[in-house]
Amino acid sequence: MKNVVSAVCVKCGAEYEATPNVTTCKKCGGILDIKYDYNYIKSQVSPSVMSDRRDNSMWRYKEFLPVEGTSKVPKLRVGWSPFYEEKRLAEQLGIAKLYVKDDGINPTGSLKDRASAMAVVKAEEAGRTTIACSSTGNAASSLAGNAAAAGYETFIFVPERAPKGKVAQLMMFGAHVISVKGSYEDTFRLSAEAIDRWGWYNRNAAINPYLMEGKKTVSLEIAEQLNWKMTDYVAISVGDGCTIGGVWKGFKDLYAAGFIDKLPKIISVQAEGCHPLNRAIEEGKDWYPMEENTLADSIAVGVPRNPDKALNAIRESKGLVINVSDEEILAAMRLLGRTCGVFAEPAGATGTAGVKKGIEKGMIPKDATIVSVVTGSGLKDVNNAIKAAGEPMAIEPDMDILLEAFKKGGILL
Repeated sequence: MKNVVSAVCVKCGAEYEATPNVTTCKKCGGILDIKYDYNYIKSQVSPSVMSDRRDNSMWRYKEFLPVEGTSKVPKLRVGWSPFYEEKRLAEQLGIAKLYVKDDGINPTGSLKDRASAMAVVKAEEAGRTTIACSSTGNAASSLAGNAAAAGYETFIFVPERAPKGKVAQLMMFGAHVISVKGSYEDTFRLSAEAIDRWGWYNRNAAINPYLMEGKKTVSLEIAEQLNWKMTDYVAISVGDGCTIGGVWKGFKDLYAAGFIDKLPKIISVQAEGCHPLNRAIEEGKDWYPMEENTLADSIAVGVPRNPDKALNAIRESKGLVINVSDEEILAAMRLLGRTCGVFAEPAGATGTAGVKKGIEKGMIPKDATIVSVVTGSGLKDVNNAIKAAGEPMAIEPDMDILLEAFKKGGILL
């Protein structure tokens, strides 16, 4: 990999050769970050070269990715998700310009497909045939789908509260699913022990530094879809810390390679019932565990496994932290659906909920430009979608009854 220099520990700075099996720092146990040769990248690609490419997937950014030249690209098309300028929603919120990046249209319905596609490639490079992970739901289903398409066996650990829609995906993709009676922390710990015992390829994003490199492609797409002219803010929902870390890494890579001339501020949005990372920023202290008390299961992580990169992303970008209630998340789901036609799961709408709250509280200037990333499809969690949207009218097949129902519902025709 001529574009990759090394894997660097984010805690102690120790450097290692970036091999497919590299995981955490051998000296201090810290998380690793992939370091690139930006001069080499600039010699190989430019914004104009990029615009001529017809590969509308995450692999169009191969020069920015840590993959060997002989690696097979997975056949599921991951990435190049829709990017909408939402004028009606921007006007309703009283903001200058708002864009929505809908990653819920990826093959298994979430941004996590980007990490799982990378996991499949690195598992091949490492010579493994089985991949495993723990997940609150989306990482699990994305791994199961991408691995199934590539012919890999998977073992996936989920907390028992994982929504049935996500578990159904796992079963349909043929994964070995272990539903753990406990918290996400319990689930993660058991998966780590199993991975060590049987030598499976580790798809846990907080352990495997390559998975964040897959996630960062959402930022590369945002920049290109903005014609390399960055917005002031990018809002993202936050759980384990891996996604926000990847988002920030993508923008930093582009800036270092000269593709963009400014870096956005990152808005970290967490649920009020589970916000250990945002709390650390607010209190100016180290993070500490928190209960997992939110309906947004994808970000219900009381013991985040990638806190260092997440906190660095907020601090380095001079970003914002915003906590939103479950009611505000449900309202954002309705808002996205009714103004943008975008169907988001609770965690997928959390970023937009944070944008709305940040504007209302004066944390975000009215003249700001913002991208809000929708990280997952509403079809992932239909029960909470119904809770947000409400039940349909249920009537007998009679016009008089229909008219009465319209009247009660305030529908004037």
